[in-house]
Amino acid sequence: MVKAGLPSGRLAFSFGSCRLISAGMTDSEAIPAATLVVLRDGETGPPDLLMVERPRTMAFAAGAVVFPGGRIDAADWDGADTLEQAAARAAVRETAEETGLDVALDSLVPFARWRPDNVRHRRFDTFFFLAPGPPDVGPLRPQPGECERALWTSAAAMLDDIAAGRAAAIFPTIRNLERLAQFGSYTQARDHALAHPVEIISPWIEDRGGEPHLVIPDHLGYPVTSERLDRALRA
Repeated sequence: MVKAGLPSGRLAFSFGSCRLISAGMTDSEAIPAATLVVLRDGETGPPDLLMVERPRTMAFAAGAVVFPGGRIDAADWDGADTLEQAAARAAVRETAEETGLDVALDSLVPFARWRPDNVRHRRFDTFFFLAPGPPDVGPLRPQPGECERALWTSAAAMLDDIAAGRAAAIFPTIRNLERLAQFGSYTQARDHALAHPVEIISPWIEDRGGEPHLVIPDHLGYPVTSERLDRALRA
């Protein structure tokens, strides 16, 4: 828990949980949202992923590469009985709006759910889904004002671009790219998703070797579960 009396920005150590939480940070209401990871198998090599680059003028993740997605709208509840079903509809709708790619709703597979806590920036409760790339995709059409570009790229290639400074990505995107880089096909990714539970991931700050790290659970299929806090882009 946050210790009272510490100046804003100081880190308070919780001995019971071995977690570090920034004092002065308060949670706003998490905004329900959805993201779609579309994988397109090729004749050789790992599958390509559909990604978009956000404009640098955006309030959240400005200039970052992300998977298509956005808020769950009221219309996404049409025909939905649960938040996850509404999220699936939002993921399909946002992907079509942002890239021009139409994906069948019944092809979606739950992959993850991320909801940051104890942060100053805008919070999203984001459902991640997988879907196979439809045949005869055609050219992508990035949405003006929402996407600088839309592209197909392998997870490994995008991770290389991020490491080299040719692209930027926030902490959840990088962790998901690392997870997706393990797979040689959509089927492998789907089977891996079905074999792991979907639990809410709320990264925490933990002292490791005298350095604060941003950490996630280690039982949800992610090969990398921590990053030094000073290197982690959170929004």
